[in-house]
Amino acid sequence: MAGHIQDRLWEVALDQYGYVTSRDARALGIAPIELVKLAARDQLERVGHGIYRFPQLPVEPLGTYMLAALWAGEDGVLSHDTALDIYELCDVNPAKVYLTTPHRKPRKRGGETYLVHRENLEPEDVTRYEGLPIVTPATAVRQAIENGLPSRLATDAIRNARSRGLIDAESAALLSDTLERR
Repeated sequence: MAGHIQDRLWEVALDQYGYVTSRDARALGIAPIELVKLAARDQLERVGHGIYRFPQLPVEPLGTYMLAALWAGEDGVLSHDTALDIYELCDVNPAKVYLTTPHRKPRKRGGETYLVHRENLEPEDVTRYEGLPIVTPATAVRQAIENGLPSRLATDAIRNARSRGLIDAESAALLSDTLERR
């Protein structure tokens, strides 16, 4: 039975950079206590409240971003400067991982390196990139501009997003107007 449970959780972890959550377990019909049992047998390592990682899977650079998104909860997405960095739109180097979540509060403990913003995003503002829940490039640029991203970096982000086909000409113009008005 334990092997079957572990196999089912493993399949989820493969799509989440090695991570599984209590919420994932419940969605599979597995009691969250099974995660605790697997951790006690060193088959999982506990990395946060309700978040575990299969140590057999390699640590990947984007894995820290997946951990942040899982920490924020099911509606949490990577955003602002972090999204700009992931998309490689400008030379921003955020000191914290920026997340956006709707009105509800994410966990307080374990998120010292996270900066949580509250915003009710529209479905078209959110996507997946390399398996990560993240705002779209246009939304990331807008959020960063509104959050005070230096003009030079914002201009670079708009230009790079446009040249790579991540935003259309109309979106680029709207973002440029937003930048000029701030």
